[in-house]
Amino acid sequence: MTTPDTLHTGGCHCDAIRFEVLAPKRLVVYNCNCSICHKKQNKHFIVPKSKFTLIKGEDNLTTYTFNTHQAKHTFCRTCGVQCFYTPRSNPDGYGVAPHCLDPGTVEHITVENFDGQNWEQQIETSDIRSRSKE
Repeated sequence: MTTPDTLHTGGCHCDAIRFEVLAPKRLVVYNCNCSICHKKQNKHFIVPKSKFTLIKGEDNLTTYTFNTHQAKHTFCRTCGVQCFYTPRSNPDGYGVAPHCLDPGTVEHITVENFDGQNWEQQIETSDIRSRSKE
């Protein structure tokens, strides 16, 4: 049974970036160990693009890409916090950092490991791609 979505709000440290995202109160968060996610301890939940709204700060975002250039790692150019990004696994969605959400709307977080060091093999067995579908 699918649980109804809740409107979560969040932003970066300096508040130059603000967003809204529709997602369950009980989040499934992916802990990826690829080279960049490991370095920045990127844990994120996936939503379709239609469930994410950037409220403020588009002009303050900057983007980093590497390797395949499919993932778009966006972050605040003032404070450096990555609140969300476009994952290689889900170009039709966003990976949102649960620690950038404002307090009070998340009831529980379940963490699932994603073996980004072996991305091609992991993507075949993971449900991550389904997370950005309507």
